Amino acid sequence: MRVFRARRLPSRRALFVGPRPDHADRILLMHAIDTLLTIRDLVLVCAGFGAIVFLHELGHFLAAKWAGVRVLAFAVGFGPAIVSYRKGLGFRRGSSDIEYRKTIAANPTTQISPTEYRLNGLPFGGYVKMLGQDDLDPGATSVEPDSYQNCPIPKRLVIISAGVVVNLITAALIFLAVFSVGLRMEPALVGAATPGSPAAKAVPANARQAGVLEAGLMTGDRIAMINGRAPDAFTDLVTAAGLAGPGDPVRLEIEREGISETLRFDIVPERGETTGLLELGVAPAVSLTLEDSDRPGLKAQIAGAIEAAGLTGVPPGSTLVSADGEQILLANQLSDVYAQSGGAPVELVFKTPAGESVSVTTEPVAELEVARAPMPGGTFLGFRHLLGLTPVLTVERAEEGDAGYDQGLRSGDLIVQAGTVEYPSVPEGIAEVREASRSTITLTLGRSGEEITVRARVSGDGLIGFLPGSTAATSTLVTRLPAGTETVRGGELITDDPSGQLGLVPGTRIAGVRDTSGVLIETSRLVELRDVLQTQLTERPDTAPVLVIELPSAAGPGATIERAWELDQQARERLMSLRWDAPFSLGLFKLETEVVRAEGVAGAFRMGLDRTQILMTSTYLTLARLFQGTVKVEHLKGPVGIAHAGTIVAQRGFLWLLFFGAVVSVNLAVINFLPLPIVDGGQFLMLLAEWIRGKPVPIVLQNAITLAGLALIGTVFLVVTFNDITNLLGS
Repeated sequence: MRVFRARRLPSRRALFVGPRPDHADRILLMHAIDTLLTIRDLVLVCAGFGAIVFLHELGHFLAAKWAGVRVLAFAVGFGPAIVSYRKGLGFRRGSSDIEYRKTIAANPTTQISPTEYRLNGLPFGGYVKMLGQDDLDPGATSVEPDSYQNCPIPKRLVIISAGVVVNLITAALIFLAVFSVGLRMEPALVGAATPGSPAAKAVPANARQAGVLEAGLMTGDRIAMINGRAPDAFTDLVTAAGLAGPGDPVRLEIEREGISETLRFDIVPERGETTGLLELGVAPAVSLTLEDSDRPGLKAQIAGAIEAAGLTGVPPGSTLVSADGEQILLANQLSDVYAQSGGAPVELVFKTPAGESVSVTTEPVAELEVARAPMPGGTFLGFRHLLGLTPVLTVERAEEGDAGYDQGLRSGDLIVQAGTVEYPSVPEGIAEVREASRSTITLTLGRSGEEITVRARVSGDGLIGFLPGSTAATSTLVTRLPAGTETVRGGELITDDPSGQLGLVPGTRIAGVRDTSGVLIETSRLVELRDVLQTQLTERPDTAPVLVIELPSAAGPGATIERAWELDQQARERLMSLRWDAPFSLGLFKLETEVVRAEGVAGAFRMGLDRTQILMTSTYLTLARLFQGTVKVEHLKGPVGIAHAGTIVAQRGFLWLLFFGAVVSVNLAVINFLPLPIVDGGQFLMLLAEWIRGKPVPIVLQNAITLAGLALIGTVFLVVTFNDITNLLGS
């Protein structure tokens, strides 16, 4: 067994570390390989999307042939033809239309097919062109007996709906194939409930009968039912919460180890701080295996992140065997291990992919209070403080290549002033920057005892280009608690600010605490102040701690005051409840997965149909929630966003790419059958109106509806594409 001792690091860490200069050529090669693999994945995604559109148009084509309607063109892509084929003429470069018309004019009885099969220059989408039918020109009719207008309306309804039907059948067949083989998915397990979230505060309806004393979902809870349906994966819970109606609860049935009775919860989701979607506040289960990748560049980044987390000598893909001599089932349980450590080092034992055993000694990180502050746009931002003593915003990382570095920011800089806010907290500083979106903001930076002023450009996303940090782990420099802050305690949100009685101003430094004999116990970090206060309250529970406070330099050099901090019972309980936490993020570990496989072909067929129906319902609900305001336009994805998501999914393997294709196929079917002009659903309604009236809808009205539909769809396309590109560049 190899033994390493991890170095103590700040509580927040960058996900990736930069390459060493002497490895530059190797890093460039690895990134080149990753880029080629990404391009390959993008090609596969585009090919898959093209195949889905091809099958959709094939449905229209086959139905038109069945109905006896003359098909003029079956095209893959848009724009000018690259190559075409027509029975009787064969293959041609470009289109054979002119040649066909000349031949027919010279010899009307020739046996040349009226249908041209085309591959166009823009290989995105496709279309079927029928005689007398043009989505963009309702007046383009024909009196020919085999025209679209002369086809009976029931058959025309079949033609219009055939593309959607084929997409749904395609999706169901793909799901059947995927679930016959088995797809590795995140199980419907509770990894953790975020403090203060709906999931953390929820009480089961049958708590008394089941003997449950604590509120909230717990690590390891298995979700048996979601709104009356058995889930296949954790994503079903995310979807159910995100698409819940305003104020509507998500009904869960939970199986918990040691509880014989199924627990029943009704939990109303709340808007998430980061996503802006409705959430329950449940994190997925995290496995005991560290992340790994087949991609050289990403593997090196993961190895760097593991090294930066203090797990020296542990290679990617290693599995945690024990933590402080105890075996655990999920990495989520590490928080309990560190909480019970009392600050003592915790030994982690890993088994490497090569089968070796590696032991690493890690140092727990002192926990501060978790809170959230209101931000512009109605969202919240999480941060940490100590009974209202709030750390000041710093630049945790700004390295070469980062936009912030190019504008003068450096790692370790203290934000003395951001805009009009002096010594801002993390939420205040970020809010001030966001307010300056698409503009510039003046920042005063504290660096090596000097103050530097820079004018920084702020992107449209409200970003400068640096990783924010705070003074929590580096000093006792504090500022006021942001207005409207809610602190999480025991699943409840409280607004009390115990530091208010101290009358602190932004930029105050807590020099230390005087003990009962008058000796100053100096503190250099907020977490050390926490430990000193806990010790004093334990040894002298009836004595108010005396803080030695160093005022900002504007009040005079070295000016200090002393204040007795009269903490009420609730504040004392808050302080004493603070524990210890892991010195690394659980993001280093892979999510827990299990293979979802159907029993037999019949079972796979049922799962395929069930998954198709769920996706159809979810898509319609998404549109409904869009109008209700619980889902926003920025949450929708257009072609660029779908392609980007596809390349990420493709990294999980070919089966996941197939699954993604089925999801896209269902969504394409649903979108196409919405009652909107231009798309199949709008045409379907027009035909129903014609059937009921006994004559077509007036051309003037059809033209007006078509133009409105073009404007609506064009606007939505531009908006979602803009959001996709913005998000892609922002990532």
